[in-house]
Amino acid sequence: MSASISSRDLSNTPRVLVVDGSKVVRQLITRVLKTELPQAEVVGCGTAVEAQQLLDKGVFDFMTIALRLPDMDGLELARYVREFAPQVYVPIVVVSGDVDDRLHRRALGEHVTDYFDKSLGFQALAEFIRGYVKPDSAAEGMVLYVEDSRVVALATRRMLEKIGLTVRHLVSVEDALALLEAERAKGSVGADVVLTDISLKGELTGGDLLKFIRTDFGYSKGKLPVLVMTGDENPDSQAALIRAGANDLVEKPVEERLLVTKLLFQLRVAQHLRTREERTREEMDPPE
Repeated sequence: MSASISSRDLSNTPRVLVVDGSKVVRQLITRVLKTELPQAEVVGCGTAVEAQQLLDKGVFDFMTIALRLPDMDGLELARYVREFAPQVYVPIVVVSGDVDDRLHRRALGEHVTDYFDKSLGFQALAEFIRGYVKPDSAAEGMVLYVEDSRVVALATRRMLEKIGLTVRHLVSVEDALALLEAERAKGSVGADVVLTDISLKGELTGGDLLKFIRTDFGYSKGKLPVLVMTGDENPDSQAALIRAGANDLVEKPVEERLLVTKLLFQLRVAQHLRTREERTREEMDPPE
């Protein structure tokens, strides 16, 4: 990887990857995005293979993918990003003219965050993307926070509560698992996002919590985002945490603006996913 995942701040220069077989479409999207988001770095490519190479070299904050690419179906590329690319959990938006047809056939898949109809115009697409990479500085939601240092926890909790979030602080992975299990028994996830230190007192680590959430509970990155705080700046170690199921990483010592930006970003993406799922269910099972 070309940069440390944990220190990346998308609020400064968000990186957008545009994957479309049409050079004209790539140029149009790039032009509009540079006008609406002048601080953004927009990278375009025409094939899935090119996209995979770019994804292996650096971190992106947002992706648009055409449904039909010269060498691969767009949804297959989305699956690759989720399962193999060393990327933080970023929005993947399908940009196409036949999204509705696939949606009605329930074929968009779990790897896509949202969809955008080309007929709405590229100006609307720019505003759509800006809503993701420039989220509001305030939010509502429940944060499950696992940290064994009460001094660090107090400072971090204040950061998060200041922007409107509700924080449930626990000092061990064992306590967090007990909470999640109790909430699951009630038919609830128990949190909107998890924030955990990687090194904790007790037998279990933040890495163990991550494994339990993704494997035992079966919660996807979109269902329950997990941000991991780590002091390890090694890119390979950070990429391993991402592949293990972390949505994103936060470097220690924690810098307030970076933590808030990353957490709000993941919270917003998860909320978009839930909204999309609810909308899809309503369309497939309309009220009588």
